[in-house]
Amino acid sequence: MEKLCNNIHPYLLTTLSKFVQEWPLKSKLDPKIYGPSESMITTQLIEVQIGGGLKVHECHIYDHNQAINQRKLFILDYHDLLLPFVSKVREIEGTALYGSRTLFFLTPEGRLKPLAIELTRPPMDGKPQWKQLSVMHPIFRLLRPHFRHTMEINALSREYLINAGSTIESSFSPGKYSMEICSAAYDQLWRFDHEALPNDLISRGMAVEDLTAPHGLELTIKDYPFANDGLILWDAIKQWVSDYVHHYYPAPNLVACDEELQAWWTEIRTVGHADKKDEPWWPELKTPHNLIDILTTIIWVVSGHHAAVNFGQYTYAGYFPIRPTIARIKMPTEDPTDEDWERFLENPEAVLMETYPSKLQATTVMAALYLLSYHSPHEEYIGERIEAAWADDPIIKTAFEEFSGRLKELEKIINERNANTELKNRNGAGIVPYELLKPFSKPGVTGQGVPYSISI
Repeated sequence: MEKLCNNIHPYLLTTLSKFVQEWPLKSKLDPKIYGPSESMITTQLIEVQIGGGLKVHECHIYDHNQAINQRKLFILDYHDLLLPFVSKVREIEGTALYGSRTLFFLTPEGRLKPLAIELTRPPMDGKPQWKQLSVMHPIFRLLRPHFRHTMEINALSREYLINAGSTIESSFSPGKYSMEICSAAYDQLWRFDHEALPNDLISRGMAVEDLTAPHGLELTIKDYPFANDGLILWDAIKQWVSDYVHHYYPAPNLVACDEELQAWWTEIRTVGHADKKDEPWWPELKTPHNLIDILTTIIWVVSGHHAAVNFGQYTYAGYFPIRPTIARIKMPTEDPTDEDWERFLENPEAVLMETYPSKLQATTVMAALYLLSYHSPHEEYIGERIEAAWADDPIIKTAFEEFSGRLKELEKIINERNANTELKNRNGAGIVPYELLKPFSKPGVTGQGVPYSISI
């Protein structure tokens, strides 16, 4: 469906598509031979896709807010034409065929935007009728840039970074137990609701809830760059997500009734985190408010939070004595022999160098941190450019432009804070300005820039 969105041939739209005049969609073929005539493309599904409170069709009363009466819905319908030939064509080796229909929505810009594709196989070989429905769900469109290239970097990490005997195991203290420790940390510490920045700060004792304070929190440490900059970014993301969700789910009950959305959230909890599926802290998904909180958390983790912990690695740890990744020998004061103690007193620098990573370990880690901290010239920064799927809708386009404006304002705020001599944790001799949550960056190792996704 994604490819269809980006590559609809004009020929299909100009010569084969037609205006939808009947609703709901039904086949005219004999159901005794070809199976149930009802389409899986339902009113509820299409109204969620269209958004903005526009109805498909209600009763048979003329209504200016109905997509059919406004001549907004078009269809490319091969369903009844192809379905009788499916069984015959499938007898040809290496060939499959379906009866198909594709529904489009006419945008204010005059473009036909695909909403759903339905494929149907008639009863055959003793099997009943089968349908597959492909939909560009609005929440998929929202989250798509935030997971772009993530599978690729995960595969590369498993192959070159965290695999047995590679960089992590050979250059960090836990050695072959590194991933086991990570698993233990996930088991003991990770919970979805605490991934939200405000909840994270509260759970760590770094803030308390205070609805009269900025962002609804009173920080324990006033000059806390990560929290101060991060909360502005968090609020900007939440406002953007709120505008988006309320557009596509104008009524509270639409979230609970969206079967595809509910299945997505169930899969996250019961498959993606099967070992934690019964935890009581999982947020419920019943209202637009629930959905906004869940989506804001996901987007924050893959954008702002990841940027804060990732793109400063070379700046803060590239010089290995500041943050060595391994201690090769025990501390001199732990069970020392007289000979060990005398050697330490005579030549502490030599003992220190034996404790530090080896040259190979240090240079390996430096190279890895440089690569992980590097922004590609093709990096896609949050809020910098609008996705084509968002630009189709003028309301969403306006909401995105406001979001982008808030991020540009955040850049100015961060510059002002870094120039403030009263903020000792980001200004002064030997202090690196805190720029990790600046949304945009030039290519290279810059120590700033918040990409949409965890990618490389």
